[in-house]
Formats: sequence, C-alpha cells, structure tokens
Amino acid sequence: MTRITMPLIWLALSLLPAAGWALSTDRNQPMSIEADRVELNDGKGVSVYHGNVKVIQGTLVLTGETMTVYNKGDKVEKVVMEGKPATYRQRPDNKDQDVTAKALRMEYYTNPEYIILLKEAEVEQEGDVLRSQRIEYDVVKDKVNAGTDQPKDRVRITIQPRPEKNQPEPRQP
Repeated sequence: MTRITMPLIWLALSLLPAAGWALSTDRNQPMSIEADRVELNDGKGVSVYHGNVKVIQGTLVLTGETMTVYNKGDKVEKVVMEGKPATYRQRPDNKDQDVTAKALRMEYYTNPEYIILLKEAEVEQEGDVLRSQRIEYDVVKDKVNAGTDQPKDRVRITIQPRPEKNQPEPRQP
C-alpha cells in the first residue's frame, strides 16, 4: 500500500457519513476496514475490497460483499458498495435511533456530493420507510428523488404517526 493510497481510502470512506444523517463526531473517530482481501491499484486509481466488507467509524457501519473506491489523482471520485444487500447504519445528531439503508448497490459521488441506492433500495429513519428500485440523495441540495421510469417499479413510503405536541395528557377516570 503506497503513501498515497491509504489517505485516499480514508478520505473516501470518511465522506460517506456526509449524507446529512451522520453523528457529527463520527468523522473524528478512528476507522476500521475489514475484508477477505483487497486489491490496491494506484496506477488505475482503483481500490477493491472483496468478501465480507465491513467499515466502522463511530456510529457508522457499512457492510457489503465488494467495495470499490475510484480516484483520479489525489481526489476520490466515487465509492461503490455492493452486497446482497449492502447496508448502512448511522446515528444522527440529537436522535435516539439509527438511520438504516440497504440496497444491492450503493454509490457515493464526491463532486457533486451525491448518493444513489440501486435495486431493492430502502431507507428507514424513526420507523418511516422509503422503498424503491432507485433512491437518489443530493447532499448539497438536501433533496431526495425516488423511483424509475418502469411502471412496475413503484415507490413505497410508510410514515409512522407522530405524537401531537402540546397535547394534554389523557385524564384518568
């Protein structure tokens, strides 16, 4: 592993929590990466992690079968996690529950900062669930698009009821 490859891997993976769901302190935590094997190719700007891939940084946990990091020069362009499914879990600031996501393929782009979940995609936060064959999240614009142009690939959303604020407690008889 060259002196250039390792910082690029750390940079790519530390950017993943930028999806607006992240606990702000996670970026300052040490990162652990596990895989059955790894191929680092500085000449092509590609690093591939194979088999039981697991990334942990603070509350962030990513899992999949294959993770590929693409870079151009000293800049990471894209990170792809694939699995059956690939998974994401992280605790947002000021929340008691983790945000979770899963898809057969998760793509993270750095410029512009963008996340795409493909095939059997699902995001859950506080019991609310968004399911689609394609979920896109524009980090800069904080905008989500879901769905495809295929009629059978419908978007499904489940929203849990929220307790009303300033509602008086029910009276005891």
